[in-house]
Amino acid sequence: MIEYDDAEKRMVLKLVYYGPALSGKTTNLLRLHDLLVKEGRGDLMVLDTQDDRTIFFDLLPFFLVAPSGLKIKVKVYTVPGQVQHDATRKAVLQRADGVAFIADSRRTEAKNNAESFGNLERNLAIVGIDIDRLPLVIQYNKRDLNDITAEEEIRKVWGPTGIPMVPASALQGWGVVETFRTLVSRAYDNLDRKHAFRDTHGLTRESFVDRLASRAG
Repeated sequence: MIEYDDAEKRMVLKLVYYGPALSGKTTNLLRLHDLLVKEGRGDLMVLDTQDDRTIFFDLLPFFLVAPSGLKIKVKVYTVPGQVQHDATRKAVLQRADGVAFIADSRRTEAKNNAESFGNLERNLAIVGIDIDRLPLVIQYNKRDLNDITAEEEIRKVWGPTGIPMVPASALQGWGVVETFRTLVSRAYDNLDRKHAFRDTHGLTRESFVDRLASRAG
């Protein structure tokens, strides 16, 4: 799904923050944008349609350049959480190169988390993306609140899947960069498997992740 222009030696990666309504997707994106150095980020943009919005920004708008000369840019998006905006979710998921699923840690939100993840699985299939091959990370947000699901319970559920789980409080700012670093790292591994990225472009995973995520605090 990677947007790649061989003639221009340019590649664009698309990362999407997905999850139920009010789980903290937008807060994650706003916090991540705040933590990035100004030279490494584009402006926050809002795509408004009737009764919903999609927020995104460009990371490295002037490109990260690999030793091979390949210019790499990253676009980071959120999707609306409300069920009635499912068409917008599908549109944003198209050509996604990685997804951060933002779950709400409160016990009362367990059903909504499960329904939203099921919706993610269905929508990925509809837009032609195999969830088993997609770089994916689960963030359990709002760990600063009371009456949250214990981390042991969460890891018991997600551990067998092999999908990384990151505890976070986007409102307080912790776990945000860790989520992003984990997603970028998994996206790199996917690139390397498909395109021998390390050998072809001379950019290691450590260098790739550090040159993106080290721009955040």
